[in-house]
Amino acid sequence: MRIGVLTGGGDCPGLNAVIRAVVRKGVKEYGHEFVGFKDGWRGPLEGLTMPLDIAATRGILPRGGTILGSSRTNPFKIENGVERIKENLANAGIDALIAIGGEDTLGVATKLDALGVKVIGVPKTIDNDLNNTDYTFGFDTAVNIAVEAIDRLHTTAESHHRALIVEVMGRHAGWIALHSGLAGGAACILIPEQTFSIEKVCEWV
Repeated sequence: MRIGVLTGGGDCPGLNAVIRAVVRKGVKEYGHEFVGFKDGWRGPLEGLTMPLDIAATRGILPRGGTILGSSRTNPFKIENGVERIKENLANAGIDALIAIGGEDTLGVATKLDALGVKVIGVPKTIDNDLNNTDYTFGFDTAVNIAVEAIDRLHTTAESHHRALIVEVMGRHAGWIALHSGLAGGAACILIPEQTFSIEKVCEWV
């Protein structure tokens, strides 16, 4: 079986580890052949490929980012995008795709699957906002980095007798704020899922 692999959306820790595991497991135990598609959905859209064998994944485990590159390209927003992907997959002899990404990347994968493209999604997002999984990879690292920053800011706040506001990533999901705030001993944690008032914040602080 010839399988394509792509990574989409923002980068996060663990992407190269997943790519490496997929290739090594697939080649050694199942005899599959892998092709890397560059820069997310732009890869199959424009036919941008790279060799992806065990040699190509050697030494990538500790590296950040993704060796495949990434983008936020959405083929459904491009004229004839889906047809171009199907044509390029056929030209490359691809039997199935593995899409590693978050909400947007897996949303595209779901739509393509419904249109007959064989695709498996691997949930990746620091936001931890995907259903049917306890934690998405990248989330734990994001929380730990935020907690390290909060720990350092405690001493600054105490030294200057100030209250500090820490803003973290997460978009519409408050998981990073909630977990890092609890671990970092925040006086107040504001998340999108809960309403709040300035008066209440002043009371808490």
